[in-house]
Amino acid sequence: MKIKLLALLCILFLISCKESNKIEKDNQSTIYDVASGDEEMNAAITKANQTLNDFNVALSNPEIEDPALKVQFQNSTDVEHMWIGEIEYNDGKYSGILTNEPEYITEYKMGDKINIDNSKISDWMYIENGKLVGGFTIKVLRNRMNEDERKQFDEESGMQID
Repeated sequence: MKIKLLALLCILFLISCKESNKIEKDNQSTIYDVASGDEEMNAAITKANQTLNDFNVALSNPEIEDPALKVQFQNSTDVEHMWIGEIEYNDGKYSGILTNEPEYITEYKMGDKINIDNSKISDWMYIENGKLVGGFTIKVLRNRMNEDERKQFDEESGMQID
């Protein structure tokens, strides 16, 4: 995945346990906070976990691009879900590189190598023939965008989303 696209996805789809709202910062993509009880988002996370084997199978396919996992991080007050790229999978365990600067979690920074606790995975994605596969939480938030926001996101991401 192009670094620009992954960074856009990471920032755009940051999730915390605060009330649902939008945070806009100069020269950065919009951050969406989603309430922890959001049923649609929780269903997307459940679906991602139920289909994680599809991601594992795809990792061995050299034709897929940009496999990434969204992982939950938590401190004493906040929960933040962030994308991890450059995924490696060995002996049933994932690792990769944190692809954005955390908003709430201060223990990590962009570029850190992360060993992933499989129980903390909240989404997975990859690109195949220009089309997003997986990305269940991305699809939920994209569907909530207004037409102009969705058009801008589609143009900036450069991927097809069904």
